[in-house]
Amino acid sequence: MQNTLEESDNNSHKLKRGLKARHMNMIALGGSIGTGIFLALGDTIKQAGPGGAIVAYCCIGIMVYFLMTSLGEMATFMPDSGSFGTYATKFVDPALGFALGWNYWYNWAITVAAEMVAGALIMKFWFPFVPSVIWSVLFLSLIVILNLLSARAYGESEFWFAGIKVATVIVFLVTGVAMIVGIFNGNPIGLKNFTIGEAPFVGGPKSIFLVFLIAGFSFQGTELIGIAAGESENPEKTIPKAINTIFWRIILFYLGTIFVVGALIPYTRAGVQTSPFTMIFQKAGVAGAASLMNAVILTSVLSCGNSGLYASTRMLYSMANDKKAPRIFGRVNTKGVPVNAVILTTVVASACFLTGLYAETSVYVWLVAASGLSGFIAWLGIAICHYRFRKACIAQHKDMSILKYKAKLFPLGPIIAFLLCAVVILGQGITYFQQAKIDWGGVISSYIGLPIFLLLFIIYKKKFKTKIIKLRDVDFKKIM
Repeated sequence: MQNTLEESDNNSHKLKRGLKARHMNMIALGGSIGTGIFLALGDTIKQAGPGGAIVAYCCIGIMVYFLMTSLGEMATFMPDSGSFGTYATKFVDPALGFALGWNYWYNWAITVAAEMVAGALIMKFWFPFVPSVIWSVLFLSLIVILNLLSARAYGESEFWFAGIKVATVIVFLVTGVAMIVGIFNGNPIGLKNFTIGEAPFVGGPKSIFLVFLIAGFSFQGTELIGIAAGESENPEKTIPKAINTIFWRIILFYLGTIFVVGALIPYTRAGVQTSPFTMIFQKAGVAGAASLMNAVILTSVLSCGNSGLYASTRMLYSMANDKKAPRIFGRVNTKGVPVNAVILTTVVASACFLTGLYAETSVYVWLVAASGLSGFIAWLGIAICHYRFRKACIAQHKDMSILKYKAKLFPLGPIIAFLLCAVVILGQGITYFQQAKIDWGGVISSYIGLPIFLLLFIIYKKKFKTKIIKLRDVDFKKIM
């Protein structure tokens, strides 16, 4: 197998395979647990009712499951920190690999900035008189230090960050079920809130569709397992194990949380003003529920920023080694950390959040908007790459036993994932067209990520005159 982790000059080092099985499991587990479950879930229940929210998240869960099994098959066969950026170059078109790589890099660089701003806002709950910039700089410094230490330091920190989130959800589910059946006070709440008002399906199919469009953002980050595969100690064993837990994790955490919240809180009282976790813990008599959940949400924010910095620097490193980024970003230190890639990403993230604090707020809003569709574009790329990868194997009559992990229901799986992901991307601005007068500002902010991606693709394709790789020309010898 070609080692894309090697430095190009003679005195270079490699990325270190320092991520253990428990790190990979928590990276996969924590990737889909964030503010989407702790905050936004209340709003989706209010919009579509508990039944509508469950249907929407089931659809998104199916899409994510097929995407992650597709990624798992390729990452087990070819673990690489460039992940789908590298796979697109190998199996589809180098121009697609270039566009996906840079798209993913700036998505996470901007997301790191957004998380630092969010972290500062959370700290206002306890320290309202401390300037936000102090907290942002402090949190950014923390995640930069963790990423500069080693891949194992990132994995260890993410293990504990994700562990706190997972433990919170589990305690919440146990507490919620106990309240539903009446274990706490002998007065079971039951499922009466599922039929209050218009529930369980509020607003009909239209509301379910709108929640479906929003729900996908909750699962952004599950693809991190593909990036981390390049530094996994034993990818053939750890990746399949991590991937196989995704479906049940989605069922247990998201659908379980929607069920509990829908049963305990009428949809008319749900929203984003107060976390449904806070409301239910308060009902259960947990002291300091608001402070507790703020602390958990802060952990979630730091986890997202930590993973974002890791993912963006590894993608930049991989592109540099593939001559799609300046060579300087492909250098690593003795600990296997791509320091220059970390520095550039940190500078860009700092510029973004300082823009939000001290410059035009609208500039910051547009920066965040530009990254809005990037995760879905990456997912679309995963589906395309896997379809082409397997088709190339078939076209060249490869023995399928070379695949240590096989995705389910090929070719139906990646096709379903592609179609559902395309619906999410194209439907993002639908609400702006339904108004009496089209809100073109909203439309542009919803779709600006698409022209940026296409521009990257076209520029590279025109400059290097790349073509779609024929299935029979995919060179498996270089990657086996």
